Amino acid sequence: MPSALAQTAAPAVAPAKVTYTNPLKIQFGDPYVLHTGGTYYMYGTGAGADKGFAAYSSKDLVNWKREGQVYFHDNKNGWSDPKASWEGAYWAPEVYEVKGKFYLFYSAQWKENPTKEVENFKIGVAVADKPTGPFTDLANKPVFDPGYPVIDANVFFDTNGKAYLYYSRAAYKHPVESEIADWARQKGWYKEIEESWVYGVELKPDFSGVIGEPVLLLRPPVKLSDKQAEWESRSVTSKEVNRRWTEGSVTFKKGRTYYIMYSANYFGGQHYAVGYATSTSPLGPFKKAANNPVLQKNSAKGGTVTGTGHNSITYSPDGKEMFCVYHGRTTKTGDERVIFIDRMEVKDGVLKVYGPTTSPQKLPSGVKTTSKK
Repeated sequence: MPSALAQTAAPAVAPAKVTYTNPLKIQFGDPYVLHTGGTYYMYGTGAGADKGFAAYSSKDLVNWKREGQVYFHDNKNGWSDPKASWEGAYWAPEVYEVKGKFYLFYSAQWKENPTKEVENFKIGVAVADKPTGPFTDLANKPVFDPGYPVIDANVFFDTNGKAYLYYSRAAYKHPVESEIADWARQKGWYKEIEESWVYGVELKPDFSGVIGEPVLLLRPPVKLSDKQAEWESRSVTSKEVNRRWTEGSVTFKKGRTYYIMYSANYFGGQHYAVGYATSTSPLGPFKKAANNPVLQKNSAKGGTVTGTGHNSITYSPDGKEMFCVYHGRTTKTGDERVIFIDRMEVKDGVLKVYGPTTSPQKLPSGVKTTSKK
C-alpha cells in the first residue's frame, strides 16, 4: 500500500517562467518578424533552408517552433540561380500581410547574367495564402532592375495607403571617393573603398514593379569630421575589408516622423552595428541621429556579443512594448549568427535599443505565464 504521505502529497509545480535570455535558440541571419492572428512568424537567412527560406512561429516572441521551409527557389515562377555564388544568395526575407495574402520580399542571384557578374543580386516577391507558405513568385523575374546589384528589401506602408520599397545597392564594383578612402590609401591598406547605399522608391499597389526613380537616402560619410564617420568606417579602420556598408534598413513612422534604422560595417565581422535617421517624408531627406550607433558589440565592455545588426521591429503581444529583433554572435556561438530580441523605445524623437543583453530579461508584456507540472 502507498504511504499516507504519498497519498496526500500534491504534484510538484514548477514556478511560472517570467524571464527569457538572449540569444534565442535560432540560428538565423537577417531576422524579420510578422505578427498576425495572435501568432508571430520569424523569417531569415539560413536556418538550414535549402536554396530558399525557412520560418519559425511563436505566441510569445520567446519560445519558437520551426515551421520548415516556406519558400523554394524552384517554384513555377522561380527566377534565381541556385548555382551562383553564395549558393544563390537567398538573403533577408520579409513577409507582409495585405488583404488576406502574404507577400515575401527577398534577394537572390538572378539567372539572367550576360556579363557573368559575381554579385548579380536582385529583389523578388512571392505570394502565399498562409504565412507558412508555400510561397510562389509573382513573376518569373525580379521586381525591378536598377542596373546594379540590390539586396535587403524592406517595405513600408504609409498611412495614406502608399507602399515604399527600401533596399541597399550592393558595394560590388561601386568604389567611392571619400576622406576615408584617401586615409586608407595613405596607409597603404587599400587602393579603393567600395560602398553600399540605401535607396527608396514607391511600389506599385500590386507589387509588380516600382513607380518613378529610386531616391538615394543613406550612404557612409564622406568627411572624417562627420560624427558618423568613426562608427560607420570601422570595417575599414580595423583593416577587416575595403568596403563600407549601409544596409539592412527598416522604416517605420511615429507621429509625423519617419524613422529608418540601418546597419553599417561588414556583416561577417565584429563591428556590424545599427544606427538610424529621421525625416518628415518617406523618401527623405533623412538626417542621421546624434546618438548613433544605437546597437553595437559589447565585447569592449566585457560582454560576449559582437556583430549585432540587420534588425527588424515588432511589438509585445499587448502592443505596449517595442522590440528590436536582430542577429549577433557570441563567444560561444562563434561564426554562427543567432537571434536576439531586446526592448527599444522612441521618446521625444530619440530612438534607443536596450541591448545587446545576455542576462535574464522580463517576458514581453502581455505574455500569459502558465505553471508547468
